[in-house]
Amino acid sequence: MLNLVLFGAPGSGKGTQSARLIDQYGLYHISTGELLRDHIARGTELGKTADSFISKGNLIPDQLMIDILDDELERNAKDAKGVIFDGFPRTIPQAEALKGLLEKRGTKLHGVIGLEVPEEELVERLLNRGKETGRADDNLETIKNRLNVYHSQTEPLRDHYEAEGLYMPVNGHGIVDEIFHNIADGIEKRTGIKRRK
Repeated sequence: MLNLVLFGAPGSGKGTQSARLIDQYGLYHISTGELLRDHIARGTELGKTADSFISKGNLIPDQLMIDILDDELERNAKDAKGVIFDGFPRTIPQAEALKGLLEKRGTKLHGVIGLEVPEEELVERLLNRGKETGRADDNLETIKNRLNVYHSQTEPLRDHYEAEGLYMPVNGHGIVDEIFHNIADGIEKRTGIKRRK
């Protein structure tokens, strides 16, 4: 098993790098953003509740996110070689809950990959993504709020995971292939697990 958290601010490249990790390590990908957008698109009760927070750039309540994740792990990730968590946890209570969810399944978290990108570049990337994809939450006002929320609520997780010896900082600025190479090297050093050739 290889369980990883992909950590970084909005626009740091989590989606791009998680696609590479899935391909190279055969991991099951859980993107909490995609899960939530799916519920919102389908108009479920959960989706309506989540949308009332997300549309303003705020995080949804911890327990709601944990319940969604527990359900996803149970239904779709039972037989996976491991899981990559993209966009979760975002708070220290969520990190503690994730530890419990994995322990309940007889496994643990093996590493937290922190994609570190300068703030000006994050804003530029998100504005460009908004133009390309039409994502409603990629506008300047919401981006600034999302980054403020990230700094105040999510960034403390870095210290939390550093204290647990799980945090692996990676420069998320530059060429996608080089960033991935650095991630894969970090995984191999930490776990001994090699990527597919």
